[in-house]
Amino acid sequence: MTVRTIVKFPNPHLRAKAEPVTEFDDSLRTLAADLLDTMRDAPGIGITAPHIGILKRVVVVELDDGQGVRYYINPSVESASAALVKNMEGSVSMPGINDEVERPSSVRISYQDLTGAAQIQDADGLLAVCLQHEIDQLDGIFWLYRLSKLRRDRLVKRFEKQQRVQIA
Repeated sequence: MTVRTIVKFPNPHLRAKAEPVTEFDDSLRTLAADLLDTMRDAPGIGITAPHIGILKRVVVVELDDGQGVRYYINPSVESASAALVKNMEGSVSMPGINDEVERPSSVRISYQDLTGAAQIQDADGLLAVCLQHEIDQLDGIFWLYRLSKLRRDRLVKRFEKQQRVQIA
């Protein structure tokens, strides 16, 4: 379809709560296809509509696990394990910057598919981390805000410096 422009940190869309999808039509399928193309171009393993400036609860995930592309409309975490795992995280909106984030190691999520049908999925490992990361994004929680202020400030300064170097 189309590779869309990704908004960069600190764009306000990355801190805004996305609105639920209410219409499951061709425009939603086009948005999902564009998100997939944009994510692959970035490259990344997960992307949300807010990453391209559209405040809708749409997530696309594609891991290297043989399961193909996964589309999640209006996803939410229903339950999470007490066990935690640390994983390196980053964002297509802040390329080149990543750090370790601690999250529950497994989750159960509810969501709708592209036709609007209700779904439940249990996830662990990288998929669980990715889903939590992207659902946070839909809730206006950019991944950096899962870090201490000291770590966050250090990464923001590194990103700002990186952006200045790219412009020069």
